Amino acid sequence: MSLINLAKREITCKIVYYGSGLCGKTTNLHYIHRTVRRQEVGEMLCLDTRVERTLYFDLLPLELGNVHGFTIRFHLYTVPGHILYQHTRLSVLKGADCVIFVADSQRSKLQENIESWNELHEQLRRMHKEVSVFPLVMQWNKRDLADILSLSALQTYLNPYRFPSVESVAVAGKGVIETLRMGLNLTLQKLTPI
Repeated sequence: MSLINLAKREITCKIVYYGSGLCGKTTNLHYIHRTVRRQEVGEMLCLDTRVERTLYFDLLPLELGNVHGFTIRFHLYTVPGHILYQHTRLSVLKGADCVIFVADSQRSKLQENIESWNELHEQLRRMHKEVSVFPLVMQWNKRDLADILSLSALQTYLNPYRFPSVESVAVAGKGVIETLRMGLNLTLQKLTPI
């Protein structure tokens, strides 16, 4: 849920990168943080766990200008993908305005992707969010690897609501900014009835 600061005339929105362990969530955020103009991005913070880490940083895209006289700021988060950190994922997900679901395209990762998708679906339902209309972007990552699922298979197994999707190779930056743009746009569309 967006936070509105009337004194500063600022709206802060939260975008969460969600997916199984090692699917590319952290790689996405590192690429964005390196690529975005310095005046638009805050310091990257890292909350370490034993197995994985949650990353966070502040994004102030200057080119967006104002919405109804308010400056828009985005907080970008990743969730730890390891199965042990379900409670941490739920905590990070709370208050999200948009989710970017990062799926590892490798055949061998299909079951992990399905489990992660089902968990996200359940967490949103628990937060009283209607999944079919929630702002969500699907990112089909690791498209450069050899043994990957077809796009139609990924759509069938992981995208029953036909959310917008992007093919990516996050380690090379391919599709990373496009995915973020989709997430920003979906979030902004949700803000228009202010």
